[in-house]
Amino acid sequence: MSPPVTAGVIRRGLGVLWVAVKEQPRIFAISAVGSALFGLMTIAQAYVFGRITERVIVPSIRDGHARTGYLVAAFCAVVATAILKVIGIIARRLGAGVMQYRLQATYRQRVTRRYLELPLSWHQQHPTGELLSNANSDVEATWFPIAPFPFAVGVLFMLIVTLGLLFVTDPVLAVVGSIVFPAIAVLTVYYSRRMSPLMTQAQELRGEVSTIAHESFDGALVVKTLGREGDETARFRAKSLELRDTMVAVGRVRGLFDPLMEALPVLGVLVVLLVGTSRVGSGHIDSGQLVRVAYLFTLLAFPVRALGWVLNELPRSVVGWDRVQRVLTASGAQAHGDRRVGDGGPTGLSVEAVSFAYGDAGVLHEVAFEVTPGRTVALVGPTGAGKSTLASLLVRLVDPSTGAVHYDDIDVRELAPGALADVASLVPQQTFLFDDTVRGNVTLGADFPDEDVWAALRIAQAERFVAALPDALDTLVGERGTTLSGGQRQRLALARAVVRRPRLLVLDDATSSVDPSVEQRILAGLRDSDIASTVVVVAYRRATIALADEVVYLDEGRVTARGTHAELLTSSNGYRDLVTAYERAEAERIAEHAGDVEEVVA
Repeated sequence: MSPPVTAGVIRRGLGVLWVAVKEQPRIFAISAVGSALFGLMTIAQAYVFGRITERVIVPSIRDGHARTGYLVAAFCAVVATAILKVIGIIARRLGAGVMQYRLQATYRQRVTRRYLELPLSWHQQHPTGELLSNANSDVEATWFPIAPFPFAVGVLFMLIVTLGLLFVTDPVLAVVGSIVFPAIAVLTVYYSRRMSPLMTQAQELRGEVSTIAHESFDGALVVKTLGREGDETARFRAKSLELRDTMVAVGRVRGLFDPLMEALPVLGVLVVLLVGTSRVGSGHIDSGQLVRVAYLFTLLAFPVRALGWVLNELPRSVVGWDRVQRVLTASGAQAHGDRRVGDGGPTGLSVEAVSFAYGDAGVLHEVAFEVTPGRTVALVGPTGAGKSTLASLLVRLVDPSTGAVHYDDIDVRELAPGALADVASLVPQQTFLFDDTVRGNVTLGADFPDEDVWAALRIAQAERFVAALPDALDTLVGERGTTLSGGQRQRLALARAVVRRPRLLVLDDATSSVDPSVEQRILAGLRDSDIASTVVVVAYRRATIALADEVVYLDEGRVTARGTHAELLTSSNGYRDLVTAYERAEAERIAEHAGDVEEVVA
């Protein structure tokens, strides 16, 4: 939704700037004082030049020679005001720059931190490109007016003093010159009315362009293998051209506003000179006063220009602020308590009547089961039964609609922030590796010695292939682990979880890309290691399921059977059909092949 236009945009934009002042008061004060010093010295220059005209230039022309003392005094006065003016410029520019970049860094961190606090369900409703745009271009747009803002605040003082001096020097010329201010006010309202919706559309289009680019790059394998490069290019081109046209429209409005804001003070000076010349001729003012008034009016261009820079960026700032606030005020962040699971030994797991739905579509319905500490439980079920959703609930990536998950009789919603990660680890279906070394992908920056890393790789059956890499643990794996096979990536992800010695390890089909024999060695290694873990594994292969102490069979989001693998083979027709489907298909293929051979022989 676009912000209200006209005066509303200016009012809300000034509110955003007031937030900046409250967050960085000291730096703003330094910059504003520097700007005020610059303004004062600029005004002082007007008086210095006026006095030099009266005391040095005019007498020198009249008398035919200049007094050395007056020349030295004039030189010192000009140098002193220039030095103070330079100090003011340095203070305001450094202060404004530091303030702007600090605010941008602060709000990027706040947005990113909020992303981490919001549940997975919220992220599933927002494209990645839009989230990147919020944390980057929207934050940048919000604080873009900070660069000229302290200058504008400082020179406001200059504007007030200048107008006061003008009225003291000659009220008539001051009134004549002040006609530019109503014109500036009208121009500003017109500019805000035109610019606000354009900037809203531009910021939204930036997010959409970023989303399309992210999808295309993230799905590069699909795009290339299916020959969709042209379609993706056309999709990106259409949205980019729309953004281009919007930015061109923004440039046209800004191109009209900036020259007019520059021209109005100059027009005021011309009017003042025309009227002032006649007033000098009539004896109301002398030539020094006219020079002073004219110079003071040229000074008005500085504050007007500075205000124009700020007003120029306020619509964009308001749009960026609204988009950033949509993230910072988003609801759905998970609440935490202050409890922690006791130290030592595997964790007992209890799932009590858990239900979960995506929108109106129910995924899990009253799911309940318990896992004894140290046991391995296999979650088995057809596609769409809710196994991955249940795995996410077990490590609280999402919270159930009803019911609860307990670790050692403690509701996971009562755990302190970070306490759950100290107990449980999830290895998801889709493996993600960072563009880092093998060591970095296993430790993720935590302080684990190499001995522990190698031990985790050994359990994950990754020790041999890592040792064979050019730099072993220091080998870079590329973005998303592109230099490794799918099975190798899965084994590194498993080692990443194992090295943390979790007391609850949840494997969501985490070994689907490795050979069945390797998968069995991994699970056997987990069972035989000194890592005291309760293991919940989402499994499909019969050999893997047979290694579990107990099987929980899910169908259409409900637990329809529980027991050992052997028990469910005899007691559950659905379970038996599912786990023997592969063997039946293989037997049918062999039988069909044998029939074809017999037919050829015959």
